[in-house]
Amino acid sequence: MAQVNGEAGRGHLRVLLVTETFVPSVDGVVTRLTHLVEHLIAEGHEVEIIAPGLGVDEYEVASDPDNKHQSKRAPVHGARTVRVPFYPSRPWSPPTPSTYRLTERVVRDFRPDVIHAAQPILLGQAAVRAARRHRIPLVASYHTNLPAYLSRYRAWAWSAPIITWATRRLHREATFNVVTSEAMREQARTMGLERVEVVRRAVDTQLFHPGKGPTPAPPHDSHNRRLRLLFVGRLAAEKDLSRLAPLMRCRDDLELTLVGEGPHRADLEREFRGTRTRFTGVLQGEELARAYRAHDLFVFPSVTETLGLVLLEAMASGLPPLAARSGPTLEQIVDGETGFVFRDQHELERILDTLMGESGAALRARVGESARREAERHTWAAASEDFVSLYRRAIESAEARIRSWPRK
Repeated sequence: MAQVNGEAGRGHLRVLLVTETFVPSVDGVVTRLTHLVEHLIAEGHEVEIIAPGLGVDEYEVASDPDNKHQSKRAPVHGARTVRVPFYPSRPWSPPTPSTYRLTERVVRDFRPDVIHAAQPILLGQAAVRAARRHRIPLVASYHTNLPAYLSRYRAWAWSAPIITWATRRLHREATFNVVTSEAMREQARTMGLERVEVVRRAVDTQLFHPGKGPTPAPPHDSHNRRLRLLFVGRLAAEKDLSRLAPLMRCRDDLELTLVGEGPHRADLEREFRGTRTRFTGVLQGEELARAYRAHDLFVFPSVTETLGLVLLEAMASGLPPLAARSGPTLEQIVDGETGFVFRDQHELERILDTLMGESGAALRARVGESARREAERHTWAAASEDFVSLYRRAIESAEARIRSWPRK
């Protein structure tokens, strides 16, 4: 008998989120999922989470005096973790017998209306199997281009076709497959995924702002003619940060701040040694927002992103992004209006030359204002509601299949 709540299509939902990464890890996937959990709880839905066990037993949502619902926490069920050689800085939960037992126990006790498997590849296998065994509607989201990432690690490039095959196998079980950009919809379809839907991008425009709030930007030093560049994200090979090293070695008019951690940090510190490059480690919340406001330009050399939420954070901060050309990048940036896009190293340097001096500062200010206006159109509530809509559609589809079963 399918586990479907007849009221779920109209009332509150019980959502089981199974994810390969969650707090306290920090990345774009975690950012999106935490906002989703907060929205679900604020709207009166029930949420439980299965994620790699990193000592977090529950995700607490900040209290809202206008929220009438009492539930402010989502239980987090931690699965056993291991470290993998190609990405030792991040723990993963393989599909072991204990993982399957954990998932079965949570499904029996929580009785979810829908299972959301975020980037199912290891831990997500247990979610896919549970959804099939208990006939629970499954929504699977594709956040990270793992085959492209693995191709950047010489010792593990051979595994990219295997990951592609596994992704196709797991996602074909889903009622809906979710991506974060139109470019990724096309890539997902090329991989053989079906029933692919796009959810909207979003940013917290109250946290990330140009400096008119309680923490204004520091005054610009008119004697410092160097352009202050910022990058935020994982320090990993797939971010293509090595493209910036020759630039920093040969130019005296640039300063670079790299915010984040990752498996490539030690290599990057060697590559950028002797340049005006600063490594800050991970920054979050207001400290991260101040970092955006303290720079002149956000630089983003990666071409393997499925979206790049940090681009929208920079835009919300009034910080013009300068990004490598890719499908997802072009969905967020209008070149010359809300940011700048480069194809190669030569074009990158040409744009930087244009953005220097007084005329460059005026251009950056104009583009930064346009970027902020664009960011204000994208709220987390709207993006999260896209998922809720897909949950309801998946449940309705399951109910329709049950009604079509022949009577005994």
